[in-house]
Amino acid sequence: MLLIVGTVRLPPGGLEAARPAMARMVEASRAEPGCRAYSYAEDLLDPGLIRVTEVWDDRASLDAHFASPHIAEWRAAWARLGIHGRDLTLHEVASSGPT
Repeated sequence: MLLIVGTVRLPPGGLEAARPAMARMVEASRAEPGCRAYSYAEDLLDPGLIRVTEVWDDRASLDAHFASPHIAEWRAAWARLGIHGRDLTLHEVASSGPT
C-alpha cells in the first residue's frame, strides 16, 4: 500500500475559485482502480494551505493515476488558480490498522 501525504498552497482566499477543479480531481481520483482514499482539506489555521492525503493499492495504480487525463487537467489549472508550494511525500506502508 502507498500513502501520499503533503501540502499544496493556494492564494489566501483562493479556495472558492479552486473548489470546482479540486472537486473534479478528487472525484475522478476516487473512482480510479486502486485508489483507497483521496482527499484535500484546507488547514484551519493557515488559509490557503491544502493538506493532501492519498492511499493507493500499489505502484501500478499510482502510475495509472499520474497518466490520467484528470491529473493533466488539474496540473494545467495550477497557474490560473495560483497553486504553488507542492510538497508531497510517498510512503510505502507494510501494514496498517486502527490506533
